[in-house]
Amino acid sequence: MKIVVIGGFGLIGALMVERLRKAGHDAVPASPRVGVNTVTGEGLAQALKGARVVVDVTNPPSFEEKLLMDLFDTGTRNLLAAAITAGVKHYVVLSVVGTDRMQDSPYFRAKLVQERHTAGAKVPYTIVRATQFFEFLGGIADFSTKENKACLTPIHMQPMAAADVATEMCDIALESPANGIIEIGGPERISLSEIVGKYLKATHDKREVVTDENASYFGMRLDDQSLVPAADARLSKTTFDQWMSQAAVSK
Repeated sequence: MKIVVIGGFGLIGALMVERLRKAGHDAVPASPRVGVNTVTGEGLAQALKGARVVVDVTNPPSFEEKLLMDLFDTGTRNLLAAAITAGVKHYVVLSVVGTDRMQDSPYFRAKLVQERHTAGAKVPYTIVRATQFFEFLGGIADFSTKENKACLTPIHMQPMAAADVATEMCDIALESPANGIIEIGGPERISLSEIVGKYLKATHDKREVVTDENASYFGMRLDDQSLVPAADARLSKTTFDQWMSQAAVSK
């Protein structure tokens, strides 16, 4: 079965292509690197020709607001139109748990536009909202650091490994369209300040973590439900400690 992965050279996309090919599918990575551009429409018709499933895991190279809207608004509309023309039977898009609860952020405003375009199009679809990835904990620490102290909110989150995100995305892509939202998350609920502290300790980073209930998350003030999945979410099995052990072995 031909499955086109838009953003197929990125973190999740590359893992998906590898897994799908091992399972015997014709997994095709698509991005501007190979002449497929969702914003301009370049290469879309040819890339999607004969595809039964399209998976969109694109992410912007920067978080400038116009670029975000170009990608998630214009790009999504172009991709959906091409998918309909190609007769795609399942359109899957990766989004983020809490997207509708974090509308103070230009990124999440653009992601919600992407979700709404997907839900309103005439193609069977599934929107997959994932929690934060373990791989991005270092970036959270960097954004929150001043004078060698990472000031972090204690709100809860339920992060997961990128490999588990890719596995869930592959499984969902091969299922019947949900025509709705599926949430996925990690197996452990933990405060943001605690998990980042564990990450810094495990990576021998000497920065001090300061827990502050008034601290923001990428400039947003969130509550304890903002970053956690719904009760019916699909939960992965890889814990933070297991992920760190695997990361150490792979080095």
